Amino acid sequence: MTAIGLRPANAADGEYCFQLHKAAMGAYITQIWGWDEHAQRGFHTRAFSPGRWQIITVDSADAGMLHVEHRPVEIYLARIEIHPDHQGRGIGSRLIRTLLQQARRQGQDLTLDVLAVNQRTHALYRRMGLHEVARHGENNNQDQDVQPTTSKRPDPQIVTMTRCPRGARSGDASRSARRARRRPAGAVVVCGLHRGIRRAQGNPTTRGVIFTDESSRRCGRLDPQ
Repeated sequence: MTAIGLRPANAADGEYCFQLHKAAMGAYITQIWGWDEHAQRGFHTRAFSPGRWQIITVDSADAGMLHVEHRPVEIYLARIEIHPDHQGRGIGSRLIRTLLQQARRQGQDLTLDVLAVNQRTHALYRRMGLHEVARHGENNNQDQDVQPTTSKRPDPQIVTMTRCPRGARSGDASRSARRARRRPAGAVVVCGLHRGIRRAQGNPTTRGVIFTDESSRRCGRLDPQ
């Protein structure tokens, strides 16, 4: 069996993580916003956090990265990227299943964001029991120190998905949609799967789409950082 491990990222991993992001996510980013090398390096420089990121290893070789945030009511999978050379081997699935098991033991939701155009990963998350709770766009979430860019696609391109533990309370689904729409002004939103860190300016036009968890008939919660 493939030996999957995690090691803390360090400052020397910065360029590796950028090239990994480009290899794993570049095609999806290009479909929505186009790839601007200078801007992407800027996003990476601001987002790179050796103290919180982990490097995924496969048989002792670097194969990807993982960033998980443990919040009061949920585990938020901020970013998981597997290098194309290692994709299709179940590495990401094994790591996510571990997080799902941890979330269930702790009675918490597992929540993440995924690009709508990344249909392969979207389908994987659905098979693992995660369900869509909201969609939101990018044009209102621009970093204040970069020029605004316009998505090539008119519809919201970021899909928030969650899986909640069994026995979730009634009403969680509607709260998920409301919280996804009410990101407070000035809150830092980490969307590691697409462009980097933004400052949310508020998005009154966000459209929430609700699905229920087949195991519990409820959806989980989305809390801003």
